[in-house]
Amino acid sequence: MAVTVKIPAQLRPVVDNNATVSVETGGTVSEVLDALYGQFPDLKDRISENGELRRFVNVYVADEDIRFADGLETAVADGAEVTILPAVAGGC
Repeated sequence: MAVTVKIPAQLRPVVDNNATVSVETGGTVSEVLDALYGQFPDLKDRISENGELRRFVNVYVADEDIRFADGLETAVADGAEVTILPAVAGGC
């Protein structure tokens, strides 16, 4: 099963500067991320901690936030698009 993962600009240096990465994997977000970590091991420390996503990292499957679905166990269909999007904060 092929899944496309969209990578934000700030994480591209650890994925060989790719804007998207295709992974062959099973059917959950966790499995997609594990396949991605297999290709790019440095990414794991950037977006996860103790087996969970860091709190500032948002993941979407087909534009739906996984926090409002089944988290890392959210189903990912063949051909789906997964987006990793670190939260942006700041201001005065």
